[in-house]
Amino acid sequence: MGLMDRIRGEFIDIVEWTDDSRDTIVWRFPRHENEIKMGARLVVRESQVAVFVNEGRIADVFQPGTYTLETQNLPLLATLKGWKYGFHSPFKAEVYFVTTRQFTDMKWGTQNPVIVRDPEFGMVRLRAFGAFAARVVDPAALLRELAGTDPQFRTEEVQEYLRQLIVGRLATALATAGVPMLDLATRQDGLGAKLAGVLTEELAPVGIAVPKFVIENISLPPEVEAAIDTRSRMGIAGDLDQYTRFQAANAIGDAARNPGGGAGEGMGLGLGVAMGQRMAASLTPQQAPAAPAPAPAAAAVPPPLPSSQQQWFIGVGGAQQGPYDSAALAGLVGAGTLTRSTLVWQSGMSGWLPAEQVPDVNRLFGAVPPPLPPQS
Repeated sequence: MGLMDRIRGEFIDIVEWTDDSRDTIVWRFPRHENEIKMGARLVVRESQVAVFVNEGRIADVFQPGTYTLETQNLPLLATLKGWKYGFHSPFKAEVYFVTTRQFTDMKWGTQNPVIVRDPEFGMVRLRAFGAFAARVVDPAALLRELAGTDPQFRTEEVQEYLRQLIVGRLATALATAGVPMLDLATRQDGLGAKLAGVLTEELAPVGIAVPKFVIENISLPPEVEAAIDTRSRMGIAGDLDQYTRFQAANAIGDAARNPGGGAGEGMGLGLGVAMGQRMAASLTPQQAPAAPAPAPAAAAVPPPLPSSQQQWFIGVGGAQQGPYDSAALAGLVGAGTLTRSTLVWQSGMSGWLPAEQVPDVNRLFGAVPPPLPPQS
């Protein structure tokens, strides 16, 4: 081989990159001091961009396609070289291939809980995790801001930076979403789309976009989940008294399974008998009581009317009647419906009292004598 053949062998005829990895974002063509021959072929495949860097400055960017490297294809490089008459000799330049496909195996998660304010539960600590896709949209910005002169820039070198950025924006997104905590599961897609837009805007200066952001799970602290489970069971039970019985029955079952001593067994037996009697009584149809039921508690009374209207309620035969004004009460006194022992209540009173103990009502009886004592 002659001298000219050896020199020609040092010139590069084809500049290309076939990616055999799934995590390489930027790959520098290994020139090794070899010069690229004028007229060499540049092959840029789909999902790639080739960036020529000369003396530390980005010169030309080539989109997917096949190019013959000549003066007309390298206008910026020719300008940087300052060749007035074009160039036909080999030249030296660094060539970086940048992958523009989506990297879909990017994971994120909150190492520490994010504190948000919920309208129903107050301040709550949330944890979340998911995945996102990232892609390069501005190769020149990526080289300037992140990759630099790294000959093989991988996703692992930027993933932690992206994760920190995501977690930093997650709290703001959850706080401003206005979604109650119990509805977050149904709104995860909307929150993901919102975060994708926010992150894309944030990463624009470094040439990266986030086309897809997925929230796989948002979890609560165990104690909050336990409280929600308790509330759900109460909602299913409906009646609080029945729920108490349900809890007691569970406790009895636990005591029965406890291999304790005789004292524990006796206590369990006693509780079982008492519980059985109570449950049997609750299942037996109730008979009408001989005496009238007590008047309803104050909590069951409708909201009080203004005091100026002097509205009264009375308890007759265990049932609440009213409201009546003072004139109507006087008529009830005359009809014998309202007696001194009749329970009365008005807004502002702490509970039901006999009529004779309430001055405003007692005066209505006037000179009416009390009922005769029972015959012996």
